Amino acid sequence: MTSHPGLRPYSPEDSAALSDICIRTAAGGGDARDIYPDHALVPSIFATPYAELEPDLAFVVDDGTGRAVGYILGTADTPRFVKEYRESWLPRVADRYPLPEGPPQSPADEMTALLHNPERMVLPELAGHPAHLHIDLLPDWQRKGYGRGLMNAFLGALNAKGVEGVHLSMLTSNTPARAFYDRLGFTEIHVPDPGPVTYLVRATRADL
Repeated sequence: MTSHPGLRPYSPEDSAALSDICIRTAAGGGDARDIYPDHALVPSIFATPYAELEPDLAFVVDDGTGRAVGYILGTADTPRFVKEYRESWLPRVADRYPLPEGPPQSPADEMTALLHNPERMVLPELAGHPAHLHIDLLPDWQRKGYGRGLMNAFLGALNAKGVEGVHLSMLTSNTPARAFYDRLGFTEIHVPDPGPVTYLVRATRADL
């Protein structure tokens, strides 16, 4: 806990807050709780496994009372993460979220299909930027410099591990997020058939 709002490393006690932040920002930056009946589904793909498998790369914004209101997390090595995800994370959640039979019939079905296909994250075009990340802040904590601070902490941790490049994917329609990443030095990289997302990359060394 901090005595005033600020950044700190992730703690296991933040797990519930991470899930809450994730689902409340999962609709292109907006609240997705009305879209996914099980509010833990999206965090089980985009937040919790990272905190579980690579907690040393997870950082949060603390509101000053011990509550996390934003986070950044990710992996230093996407192919390794995918392997660990399939071997140790997916068995823990597969019973709760079984793979749908046939074509997806709902947004939850689409997300569950993603849950069961971590190999989608390994793309040859991204091999030069093996790390990847997810960053989310609750609306009241955006545009106050915390996003930049989180990114600095994450990139610094990657650089300390000798990782030279990082990538992320974002919904192409989320123009505020794209403007944020552009300001932080991310550039677009071409990936065949990217669907609704855009891939961005940057080096870990340059200051933000």
